Amino acid sequence: MDQLSLVIVLFAALITPLIMAKFKISALPTAVIEIIVGILLGKSALNVVSATSSLNTLSDIGVIVLLFLSGMEIDFSLFQRQPHRTKQAQPATSPLKLASFSYLSIVILSLLIAIVFKVTGLFSDLWLAAILFATVSLGVVIATLKERELFSKPFGQTVLLIAVLGEVVPMLALTIYAAAFGSSSHSLWLICLLFLAAVILFKRFRRFFSFFERINKSTTQLDIRLAFFLIVTLVAIAESVGAESIFGAFLAGIVLKLLQPHEDTRDKLDSFGYGLLIPIFFIMSGATLNIPQLVQDPKTLILIPLFFIAYLAAKVLVYAILKRRFSTANAFAGTALNTATITLVLAVLKVAKSMHAVTSQQSGAFTLAAIITCILAPLLFNHYFQPEKETLKPTIVHFIGTNLATIPVAQQLAKGNYDIKMYTDKEKNYHAYNSQVNVALLPSLETQDVVAQDVFATDILVLGHFDAMKNYRLALAAKKMGVTRVIARFEDRNILNNAEDELIDAGVEVYSTPEANISILRSLIEVPSTLRMLQSTESGIYEVTVRNLRYTGTEIRNLPFVSEITISQIYRHGHFIKPSGDTAIELNDRLIFTGSKEHAPLIRQALGRLNTI
Repeated sequence: MDQLSLVIVLFAALITPLIMAKFKISALPTAVIEIIVGILLGKSALNVVSATSSLNTLSDIGVIVLLFLSGMEIDFSLFQRQPHRTKQAQPATSPLKLASFSYLSIVILSLLIAIVFKVTGLFSDLWLAAILFATVSLGVVIATLKERELFSKPFGQTVLLIAVLGEVVPMLALTIYAAAFGSSSHSLWLICLLFLAAVILFKRFRRFFSFFERINKSTTQLDIRLAFFLIVTLVAIAESVGAESIFGAFLAGIVLKLLQPHEDTRDKLDSFGYGLLIPIFFIMSGATLNIPQLVQDPKTLILIPLFFIAYLAAKVLVYAILKRRFSTANAFAGTALNTATITLVLAVLKVAKSMHAVTSQQSGAFTLAAIITCILAPLLFNHYFQPEKETLKPTIVHFIGTNLATIPVAQQLAKGNYDIKMYTDKEKNYHAYNSQVNVALLPSLETQDVVAQDVFATDILVLGHFDAMKNYRLALAAKKMGVTRVIARFEDRNILNNAEDELIDAGVEVYSTPEANISILRSLIEVPSTLRMLQSTESGIYEVTVRNLRYTGTEIRNLPFVSEITISQIYRHGHFIKPSGDTAIELNDRLIFTGSKEHAPLIRQALGRLNTI
């Protein structure tokens, strides 16, 4: 019977996505469909799958891997201070502040609703109820936003941040709850050792992926070995200090995310998790439910709709907060999407049942109510969401240093989709060039004066000053302030030799006029058409970083716009590669291509559109 149940579950995991594709079921998350399949196969219907020891073990490992991958879903860049457009942005309605206030409202309402359940005697464990009502299914939110390509939009960032908080905060609260009310004799402060271990592991492997390419082989798969080492280590420490294993796994996912693994590492982990273990967990979560028995109990029958209403009611204030910045329809859509909750609910209930803090009937009621939210939330979102009219915002470029090397470049860029502003501390240069381009006079190039004039509030900062030491100092200050791209000029090779590694590590792009001239001359010799390309008014050379998952994994010959461009090189993992027609595009590839000036901007926008975390 053990082997038969395992075969049936694995076969169900195989055919479920095939059936979804056949009948074009895309509105519901795969996880919800897998739970429904489990309900049909388990005690509630056919009863052909039972909770055997093998399936229970695989299910336990599945939830650990699921929480590990959930930790890797978090995009920490959303929490960073954004220095850009400080004068244009509305601080009170930034995505981070909107999400923070929204989730604070969820926490408050969850506690109030849990108090009502306790006072009325419907559910006595106040803290467990509050944790469950405050959860948000990050996976459902990510899948829905990804389908609409909303991650790069303020609306998508706000909704995503609420979901991130809806997974991180309840996970931390569950750990404290289990340590405080569980049977473990460990002190609560020992949980700090888990965080300490995570920090130590992060620092120890901080540069792992910088030399990973040089030593990795297909027979070693060092990145995957590192991932499982992190999981097992932090899970073991979590259990040793009285925390829950799933929190250790979640923390392991965060550590690996901060190590910035290559995209193919994530793909391999997804393949292992979602290809085997995680479907088993979801199917078994449904198989162990006994719905006929649940509905026979009048109290449980009442709890299902009440828990469902509680999941929704805990998020109602999010609507009012989102409406401060977004339209009424989109505020409602964002609120509806954040009512979806399933992943963490199943994990929390698994812990609660092991602590005997919840009965099987109550656990079933929580689960069924959560399944209903995951069915309705994406449907409501897709029905009410209305794409906002977008204007192609120009790229802001600030130059420090006005001279014969920078002025012509600024003048040419100003004719395109660029918002150009130049800065100088030399009054003579200011009077010479302010009639030709937008130039501002700075009192000095000291960092405090540059910051005071919002020079770092830009997408690209070009440091074209002749003084290499000033460029060096300002380049590091700009990267520290969060400027995305900093291009610095260094004519003195002696200074650059001493500072180049530090600048590159900080993410500064370094150039020098002599080296640029050498490169152009070499290109003219090796590729005679280079000069015609550079001087052409109809075509040009472009570069774009691939952010759009729609094109990752696609061979170059199959790109829909391949006839409009010629991809000459791909910069991947620190190396240039010469592409061919069967070269597959990977996430974060930097494509160097030639194309017409009419089509290239649209192609760059399509490839660079962010629809992943």
